[in-house]
Amino acid sequence: MKSENIAAISTPAGRGGVAVIRISGESPLKVAEKMFFPSGKVKPEDFEPYRMYPGEIAAEHFKDFGLCVYFKAPRSFTGEDVVEFHCHGGTSIARGILSRALSLGCRSAERGEFTKRAFLNGKLSLSSAEGLIDMINGESEAEVRAGYMLYGEKLNREVDALQAGLTEILAQIDADMDFPEEDIEHTDLADVGARIGGVAERLKKMLETYRTGSKVKQGVNVVIAGRPNTGKSSLLNALLAREKAIVSSVPGTTRDAVEGTLEIEGVRFNLFDTAGIRESENEIENIGIARARSLIGGADLVLFVLDGSEKMSAEDFEIYKQVKEKPKIVVSNKNDLEGDGGEKCDIRVSAKTGENIAALKTMMLERSMAGYDTDAAFLIEERHFNALSAAFSELETALSLCGGAPLDLLGVHLKAAWDKLGEISGRTATEEIINEIFSKFCVGK
Repeated sequence: MKSENIAAISTPAGRGGVAVIRISGESPLKVAEKMFFPSGKVKPEDFEPYRMYPGEIAAEHFKDFGLCVYFKAPRSFTGEDVVEFHCHGGTSIARGILSRALSLGCRSAERGEFTKRAFLNGKLSLSSAEGLIDMINGESEAEVRAGYMLYGEKLNREVDALQAGLTEILAQIDADMDFPEEDIEHTDLADVGARIGGVAERLKKMLETYRTGSKVKQGVNVVIAGRPNTGKSSLLNALLAREKAIVSSVPGTTRDAVEGTLEIEGVRFNLFDTAGIRESENEIENIGIARARSLIGGADLVLFVLDGSEKMSAEDFEIYKQVKEKPKIVVSNKNDLEGDGGEKCDIRVSAKTGENIAALKTMMLERSMAGYDTDAAFLIEERHFNALSAAFSELETALSLCGGAPLDLLGVHLKAAWDKLGEISGRTATEEIINEIFSKFCVGK
């Protein structure tokens, strides 16, 4: 299918060493003929694919010396003919070259349109495209790795296998309904139930990875909690290795949550240093305390900080009741001071000297990401989790019907599960879903 030429700058705006202007469509080489003048005798129409050619790139009112490369369909990112100009990275240079391409009949590309064409031309699945945007937007090594797994079609292959299993079951059911009088083996509901159960079990294991995958994508939310003056702000600064929070011996200095991020083994941790929890008559401090309690409720992990130079107080015990049911690490701080506190702690540290801070980071990873494997694939997209959950629900309903329900009713739920799985690859995704996904990309991707 022929498509109009689209063009965009594919590198970030601003000054840099190199800028890339990409053209994809039916005839990008015809555009190159009119604005690229290669060194030597070769002409753009004679370009060998996948080879860089040096020469002059002509904009409307100036020229730049750069490179041109031609990618021949279907062996290109979009599956169409593609031409790229690699020029010097000045903002005005890239815009001038793009403007020239647009004046020669190209249309300005929409957000994510190059990747959308790759999807429509069968170069990648919808889930692979989402993996690509996760890599681009990744704020941690773990998110980039998870995005690469998705981009590499690992999830799509697993979903394809599940769909293939359902297709076989549906074919058997359809044959039994279409030719009930023929001399063929009739559907064994017990066997069908076992096969559906096998698909459901594989799907369930995939869904169980989302809890870890969502932390990979969003980061692990860690709340530092405790009574005033236990060294919570000092602990935050020690974990971040910089002065993020104000440290003072005056109780109640921290009135609102102070935030910071760090990576541990490539996983992003979002830290929240909260106001010390206590009874207070100060209206502003009470707002901070209420905020602290709210953050604890949504935390993936709580660092419950004690003053290691003192025995646990009644205030400490009251706070402990609030965090008791949360994943937590009881941290005895101020280990550099003499004292007999911290008898009920998980780890003793000194935020002042840095003692055991590295060990605390390791414990944070272990407590919040149990079983995390850097080479494993996780569900990281809420869209995928919702689609697979809906498919699993349909399979559960189908299993409940294997005791003797009509075959056509069983087939309805199996087909619904198949369709939900197809939303992952894009086979059955609506145009609204497709457009929403590609709108998350930048213009040049």
